Amino acid sequence: MPTYQFEAMDAKGEEIKDVIEAASQDDAQATIRQMGYFVTKIAVQKGEAATAGKKKAGKTFVIGGVSGKIKTLFTRQLSILQDAGLPILRSLRILEQQAAPGALKNSLIDVIEEIESGSTLSEAMAKSPKVFDRLYVNMIRAGEAGGALEIILRRLAEFMERAQTLKKTVQGAMIYPVVVVLVAVGILTFIMIGIVPTFNKMFQDFELELPLATTILIKTSEKMLTLVWFIPLVPVALFIFVKLVTRFKPGRMGFHQFLLQLPVIGKLIEKNILARTTRTLGTLVSSGVPILEALTITRETSNNAVFERMYARVTDAIREGETINKPMRIHSYYGFHPVALFFWGMMCVWPLVVLPGIYWDPFVFQVAGVMTILQMMMWGFWYRRKTQSRIVDELVVNMVGVGEETGELDTMLYKVADYYDEEVRTLTDGMMKLIEPMLIVFLGGAVGFIVISLFMPLVSLITGLS
Repeated sequence: MPTYQFEAMDAKGEEIKDVIEAASQDDAQATIRQMGYFVTKIAVQKGEAATAGKKKAGKTFVIGGVSGKIKTLFTRQLSILQDAGLPILRSLRILEQQAAPGALKNSLIDVIEEIESGSTLSEAMAKSPKVFDRLYVNMIRAGEAGGALEIILRRLAEFMERAQTLKKTVQGAMIYPVVVVLVAVGILTFIMIGIVPTFNKMFQDFELELPLATTILIKTSEKMLTLVWFIPLVPVALFIFVKLVTRFKPGRMGFHQFLLQLPVIGKLIEKNILARTTRTLGTLVSSGVPILEALTITRETSNNAVFERMYARVTDAIREGETINKPMRIHSYYGFHPVALFFWGMMCVWPLVVLPGIYWDPFVFQVAGVMTILQMMMWGFWYRRKTQSRIVDELVVNMVGVGEETGELDTMLYKVADYYDEEVRTLTDGMMKLIEPMLIVFLGGAVGFIVISLFMPLVSLITGLS
């Protein structure tokens, strides 16, 4: 027979905490009422609940969490069932039965158990953080407190659907350039490893004096043949290096600042984060979540150290009695960061490292030096200008200020989010239109350089023979 822990109040209003054995929770409550107590909370004793959870049928072993698409669909379905007036426990059972085996189904089984043990929906979901994050749980808690759970679920479903739409827009736009780049790299690698060595052997047989462009091409081909297994490790090494740097707070801040300051790509990342965070904050505010808690959740969902710093300072300012727009204007500047400068320096010095390493020649070294100096001047000017710019436009600050003055902060935040959603789509479309001709020019230029470099000695050979 299971043991239940309960909290109750006696006739004098004093709190009672005790345990009782009963066949079911209803029997336990009936027995407690017969004892003259009023039950305020009851649940299966922790040890027995854990054992029951292990024996619960339907759970499967899974690795990882739940995809955004599946969670969005679940939220929309739960919203529809609540609008139809079904009890929350029955709604969850329906969705658990039709869910495919995985993390969501396991979590729903746990949530149903917790609710049956006397927990609220938000408390039950909070015990499955891999599926229901802090944003999700706090919105559910606000809906329960305000007695408008079905409205909150509808808002949450709309918020998640918009976030998924924006994510799909960006991901879909990146498919074409990624495929083109991979094909281009494959073609150039085949030429350098399979075709250029054949021409090199022919040039050696005829003992031809090779032009500088042909020499650089052949040396590059030889390097690629020597390092053919090492080259794929370069991006892996860079990825690991970035991961190690971003494990530390200053490194994470500097790298995220560097990403936001990149031309075009940085603007896309910035607008994407602004759209997501303003919509998150607007949804939380409209759902009745306290502003400090809402700002904390928004900071955590930004996934960018620069925005996290700004929202943290805004939160501190509000605790001291300030409004949102004033600290947002003050603390939204990039500022200088040594780690960001280090990554910009890496972008500048690559010609001085790569070109002489392929073929050592005074002229090649001079060309690499000139390229490095020009890049340092160009990116140095860009970085200095960016350190004085802001991650939040004046438009956002002014609209937040108007929202605070009129009491329509959530409405203004929704408008800002809609504006930046459209900006992200426009910028993505423009970037795709720009990338396509750039890739064609790059591929055409690379193939043209290879063809000219290989045929220059052949022209000299044919001229000599004639």
